[in-house]
Amino acid sequence: MNTSSGIAASEMSNIYNNSIVAFWQHVFHDVADPRTKEWFLMSSPVPGASIMFGYLYFVLSWGPRHMEHRKPYKLNNTLIIYNFIQVLLSIWLFWEGLDAAWLRKYSWKCEPVDQSNSPEALRIARCVYIYFLAKISELLDTVFFVLRKKEKQVTFLHMYHHTVMPLISWGATKYYPGGHGTFIGVINSFVHIVMYTYYLLAAALPQYQKYLWWKKYITTLQMVQFCLVSIHSFQLLIYDCEYPRWSLILILPNVMFFYFLFSDFYKRSYVANDSNKKQIKIDNSVENITENGTKKLTNNYQNDKNKQA
Repeated sequence: MNTSSGIAASEMSNIYNNSIVAFWQHVFHDVADPRTKEWFLMSSPVPGASIMFGYLYFVLSWGPRHMEHRKPYKLNNTLIIYNFIQVLLSIWLFWEGLDAAWLRKYSWKCEPVDQSNSPEALRIARCVYIYFLAKISELLDTVFFVLRKKEKQVTFLHMYHHTVMPLISWGATKYYPGGHGTFIGVINSFVHIVMYTYYLLAAALPQYQKYLWWKKYITTLQMVQFCLVSIHSFQLLIYDCEYPRWSLILILPNVMFFYFLFSDFYKRSYVANDSNKKQIKIDNSVENITENGTKKLTNNYQNDKNKQA
């Protein structure tokens, strides 16, 4: 009785284990794009997931505890070099997207993924892959915030954005490196050219910070980006070019959520600040009027007393 039960349990365990192995093999090997699945960080989700777990652990736990009783690192030269590299990388990605796709053959309605080994198809796949690596490198944004003790910068918006984008770009590289989804990478790279240029100037020329008045327009540009991505993605519901429509389940909710988060940030950071500045000006004006009026009344009263004397 016990022997047969043990055999049955062993068989069930083997079936279960074989099912997991079969599922893993199917999801991460069989249906993956054969051109990219053996590239660095692409053969399995484990390396990328390990990086993300390490990032979250450092930013949310170890980093703040390590810096608690330490002075913030300045890192000025490091930031200049880092932001300069990010500007160059964003320019390259933007140009590659234009030259490899948008300026050649690209359907704005619905563009399938070319999974051939032609030089053009491999160029686009490589561009998508480097975009993914760029998202990994941008995790340093948060690391630098922690080391500089800029806790207010490590917001939910910042953390969500820097966690989700590497995951989405890994999936794109793994399964559909090209086609309709490249629109997101190209337009996002353009936004990052502007954004990292601002960060570069702010780090290299802190004495001219007051001249960098266009910071709030970067957030506006981000929101315009999300609107364009939504419109472009919605076309998959109308046109069929064999680009996976299920990708909308991931893209659209995230794009809408990003828009909401950036819109809320814009209102709190700029609209509310402008209102506060206007109120301060009004209060100062009222104070000056009151003060000047009091002085005038006092002077008139003193003049009248002098005349009577």
